[in-house]
Amino acid sequence: MDRLVYILLAIFLPPVAVFLKKGIGKDLLINILLCLLFLVPGMVHALWVVTK
Repeated sequence: MDRLVYILLAIFLPPVAVFLKKGIGKDLLINILLCLLFLVPGMVHALWVVTK
């Protein structure tokens, strides 16, 4: 059940999903930068972090 919630968050709110999974760190910073550039790369990165 938790994995489904993380995946849904990764699709709709990618930085929140990465923050909840990894906390504050380089993964969160990378995801925020990707989301600022375009939303889709941020979503892909968040899905990768959450399912890894």
